[in-house]
Amino acid sequence: MAVYRKGARRVSTLVERDIRKMGERRGFSETRLLTHWAEIAGPEIAAVSRPVKVGFPRQGFGAVLTLLTTGAQAPMLDMRLPALREKVNACYGYAAISRIVLTQTAPTGFAEGQAAFAPAPAVRPAPSPETVEKARATAEGVSDDGLRTSLERLAANIISRPSA
Repeated sequence: MAVYRKGARRVSTLVERDIRKMGERRGFSETRLLTHWAEIAGPEIAAVSRPVKVGFPRQGFGAVLTLLTTGAQAPMLDMRLPALREKVNACYGYAAISRIVLTQTAPTGFAEGQAAFAPAPAVRPAPSPETVEKARATAEGVSDDGLRTSLERLAANIISRPSA
């Protein structure tokens, strides 16, 4: 019998257990490395790489982090590995990762090896002149230039949004 709970729950609490299980299967005991990769590695590194696996060698100390990247980006990323290792270890709070290994793949390929790291930015069409005029009329009485410009931009976005 299912137990239902009143009120809303955050989606993160619903999927947290499943994400932790999947991450632990690949060696990620700290799922923050997966979920916040762009914040940990930085936007430039996160755009060209993705953490794939944390492995533990038979002899030696520390874990090995495997990153997926494209062949063209690998040499540039290889130069940044020492600084990246420090950032990743800061996420763990101690020197958990002793080495980072790069795995290269083609930009397109098999399901595991696809290298589409960041989605393409959405291109918004420029608002029509009629929309711009309506937005200016909406924010007409505001004396502060910066606030009026922001309100005009907001009004233009709202006016040009397609009605559902």
